[in-house]
Amino acid sequence: MSEKIFIHVDMNAFFASIEQRDYPKLLGKPVAVTNGEHGSCIITSSYEARAFGIKTGMRISDGRKICPYLVQRPSRPKVYAETSTRIMNILHNISPDIQIYSVDEAFLELTNCMKIYKEINHVIYKIKDLIYESENLKCSIGISFSKSLAKYASKINKPDGITYINKNNYHEYLDNSPIDTLCGVSTGVKSFLNHHGVYKCSDMKKLPISILSNRFGNIGKKIWLMANGNDFEGLIPDLNHPKSLGHGKVLKPNTKSSYLIKKVFLRMSNKLALRLRKSNYESNIFLIGIKIKAGWIQKKVKIEKATCNRNDIFNICLSYLNLFEKNTGIYQVQVTALNPLKKNTQMDIFSKDNDKSEVLDQALENIHDKFGPETIKPARLISDDTDSPDVIAPAWRPSGHRKSV
Repeated sequence: MSEKIFIHVDMNAFFASIEQRDYPKLLGKPVAVTNGEHGSCIITSSYEARAFGIKTGMRISDGRKICPYLVQRPSRPKVYAETSTRIMNILHNISPDIQIYSVDEAFLELTNCMKIYKEINHVIYKIKDLIYESENLKCSIGISFSKSLAKYASKINKPDGITYINKNNYHEYLDNSPIDTLCGVSTGVKSFLNHHGVYKCSDMKKLPISILSNRFGNIGKKIWLMANGNDFEGLIPDLNHPKSLGHGKVLKPNTKSSYLIKKVFLRMSNKLALRLRKSNYESNIFLIGIKIKAGWIQKKVKIEKATCNRNDIFNICLSYLNLFEKNTGIYQVQVTALNPLKKNTQMDIFSKDNDKSEVLDQALENIHDKFGPETIKPARLISDDTDSPDVIAPAWRPSGHRKSV
């Protein structure tokens, strides 16, 4: 059996690069992208900004202390999602064996395609050329015999680099690398490994795999195999049927305004209802979550009939919100439809109210499709002071139920 060939395509500073592409005056300048005009947290930054020490998660005010000329740009998630969709279509035409990992990275397995391409170099440079010609953006590519090593390789020669790791040279790359450079090694896992004398990948040989698997289960086994260059995981296909669909929003810390909190819940309910309808799903079980200073407080609400109606979902949120004291400080909210089912699998022929709401929702959806999602919305959201710009979720995909911002 021939050796497997995986490549990992990683777009370089994706959001910031799109801003520099679309606004040429920003080329060569340190750029930080934040969530909206008033966003205080840096989502990503250009390589010019990173050279000053700007990092994701840093506050824009702190960033300007070390880089006074830092340019703030509000994120444009719809533009990023549309750009990513075109890039993923290019990659899908290279190989049907693809796993879209996030909005700016994907794995391809070329094992079955090399009878067509013959030379791996031809494929790699074709990918870079096609993406650059289509989007005027650059990417880094890692090539290896395993997914985890391909992802690791793509980081080595950023930006715009190409790195090959094979079974003859992987020790040169892995052995002296800090253990937390591997994908999936969180702060907690790192502390556990350090406690057992594992600081770099080569130290993992001294630790039995059973210690990691007993503590972290399959994730522990995977990390042990990755550190030893033996990760055998293949591509993971996207689930056709979602286990849940949800939307949430981080609020200003300790928000106590009942009116403002209700507006946020209304906006999340509208977004969830539209997403359910677009994906042709409905649900009768909803998880409503509110995060206070002490942590998350969640309640699962089951209703008699499945719905994808925005008013039904919002009323569920309100019934839960009314249980809280008015002066409770709230930090985050979440509205999630659990175990969604395909819509209209069994219609209630006696329900006229459902018919009316269905006609209204369908009319609104048609208007949104033609003129944009913000064309018609509840009056209380016309002057939306919740500062709630759209974001791209980590689970975003270019099609299906995950195609949502």
